[in-house]
Amino acid sequence: MDILKFRKDVLVVLACCVLLIIGAVGMEWLRTDHAKKPAAVVTTFKGDPMTSRAFTWYSSNSEADAIVQVVKGDAANDWESEQVLTFKGMTATVIPEDGSLKQAVHKAEASGLEPGTTYSYRVGSGEEKGWSAAAVFQTEVADKDKVTFINVTDSQGVTEQDFSLWGNTLDKAFAAFPEAAFIVHNGDLTEEPSDEQAWTYLFEKASKWVTQVPFMPVTGNHDEVDGNAEPFVSHFNLPDNGAEGSIPGTNYSYDYGPVHFVFLNSESNIKEQTKWLRSDLENTDKAWKIVAMHQGPYGVNTYKKVKDWTELFDEFEVDLVLQGHNHEYSRSYPLRDGKIVGDGEAAVQNREGTVYVVTNTAGQKFNEKKEDKFYHKVHFQNEKQMFAGIVINGETLTYQAYDVDGKKRDEFVLEH
Repeated sequence: MDILKFRKDVLVVLACCVLLIIGAVGMEWLRTDHAKKPAAVVTTFKGDPMTSRAFTWYSSNSEADAIVQVVKGDAANDWESEQVLTFKGMTATVIPEDGSLKQAVHKAEASGLEPGTTYSYRVGSGEEKGWSAAAVFQTEVADKDKVTFINVTDSQGVTEQDFSLWGNTLDKAFAAFPEAAFIVHNGDLTEEPSDEQAWTYLFEKASKWVTQVPFMPVTGNHDEVDGNAEPFVSHFNLPDNGAEGSIPGTNYSYDYGPVHFVFLNSESNIKEQTKWLRSDLENTDKAWKIVAMHQGPYGVNTYKKVKDWTELFDEFEVDLVLQGHNHEYSRSYPLRDGKIVGDGEAAVQNREGTVYVVTNTAGQKFNEKKEDKFYHKVHFQNEKQMFAGIVINGETLTYQAYDVDGKKRDEFVLEH
């Protein structure tokens, strides 16, 4: 009886060992399989928004190809169809400064698309288990004089919970403005640009939006530090049409509908950007001009390093300047030559002045409200994440700012 019991105990132990080995092998298989999947997938504009779309994603395989496949419609099931378009991009190795394992960044662009068309897409290595889930995007409609977009700033988190707030802000923004064609983020995406886990959370918590709607970022002082913006620019596939000497992806412009958008980098290369800005504004024929930047000339404080830019905003009658950095809400009177030219209540008529706004923060950090300045029409700290929806319809621009509880906190109109 003792021998039988001993044998039974041995068999139980052996069975447990086998199960543990199978479990470990299974977990490793799942981990390896998961590692093949693209992460931090985000879509942006790079070329013409009517005929192209750009993509960026991360993986653990620096040898993997960067491939994007697109097909018309919003329910792609057959990726072997002759209708599927395949584009190959570039892969580079990224060694995170935070000491985590090296990763690969993949960038690709789909081109030759049809305007005003819905496409499904997937990105990956081309291997069977190396594809992302399918997502949907729509190209810009040709000759459309109406556009809606969302403006947020300073998601600037560290923890997963911080970025849950950011994700919730976007959820509320798209609930309020479901027709938004893209997102303009005014910088400071994470607290520490070298913290790769923070970037993972940033894209993960907003994945249902940034995989479908172009996410166009400004470079903030937490995105470029001591002249290094590599973690920031590695996560986006952005236009490379900025000033000479600017880090590609930190200064650029593009057109969408009736609007010319200019993204400026307040952290470096300011003099060369000033020269570029003059040329850029001189060469646009769009009816509306909107500038996005991080440390602005008329936010909570006056950022004197960019004074020359305001002179160009005046000269070329820029309509709206979207700013970040201050972590409180502020909106200026319409300004021209550093002076108030309207009452801030009535619609701004015929480009008489430029309005400057800071849409508080989309993240967890709020600053104590600073003193009002002469140019402040609206200035407050409500300690709630906020977002703005901007709608341009023909000769009218309507700006509305909301908090995450759905309360409208500000609104103004510009009319040409």
